[in-house]
Amino acid sequence: MTIMIANQIPASAVQQHDDLALIALWMHGRPATTTRAYTREIGRFFGSTGVPLRETTLGDVQAFADELMLLGLAPASQGRALAAVKSLIAFAHRLGYVPFDVGRPVKIPSNRDRLAERILSEAGVQRMFALEDDPRNLVLLRLLYAGGLRVSELAALTWRDVQERDEGGQVTVHGKGAKTRAVVLPVSVWRDLVALRGHAIPESPVFVSRQGGPLTARQAHRVVAAAAVRAGITDDVSPHWLRHAHASHALDRGAPVHLVKETLGHASLATTSRYTHARPGESSGKYLVV
Repeated sequence: MTIMIANQIPASAVQQHDDLALIALWMHGRPATTTRAYTREIGRFFGSTGVPLRETTLGDVQAFADELMLLGLAPASQGRALAAVKSLIAFAHRLGYVPFDVGRPVKIPSNRDRLAERILSEAGVQRMFALEDDPRNLVLLRLLYAGGLRVSELAALTWRDVQERDEGGQVTVHGKGAKTRAVVLPVSVWRDLVALRGHAIPESPVFVSRQGGPLTARQAHRVVAAAAVRAGITDDVSPHWLRHAHASHALDRGAPVHLVKETLGHASLATTSRYTHARPGESSGKYLVV
């Protein structure tokens, strides 16, 4: 861990034995995707300040925030970078490594909630299915939607994670924060999924690339984006849009919010409830004479 961080954070800006060791402690136990993202943002921060963490001031953090804004980054991107920096400094302060939490006064930019813009219609999802003529890609699309899986979860699936259950089956998903959950699949999706297996052994990936190895998250993204273009959806649709669609459409059709939460592996009910706000089923405006 320390070696990986040292390769990505400017050596001149840190005290090699102290700052890097502290960062490794702060990163410990985080998912690989979070570690990569945080390492990138902290590297950007140290590259901007040019000083060790013990010499970092509130002015340095504010200047970094201003730099992110001047770069023209979206508020969400600015927020992710500042959140990582503030988390590291707060951690260092809790351990007594620095005397003050100089990142605490810095506000994270408000991020306009664009969730509603990323929810596909049911008709749009069905067009993506109907126009996909590759059997593997069709199962990939349907599993992302029916299971509400994250693309990283889908790419990591092996046949050992696929279990028969009554007439259908389920997949065991290894999600964020090393949390594991079982996702029950509709019978039609289950049958198409197991039809892909052939003679694959339990350790083999469920989705295989054209080169013969496991399909990567980036390759899965390209499959989804191409399906969206064929369906006449011009936005840059990612696999996560199908996860959003799962949550929204299930709630629209009366699924209990706690069941959607468990299926998607959300950490809190508040996260799942965002979908009810993004696409409300009722409005007081309906009661007005307009």
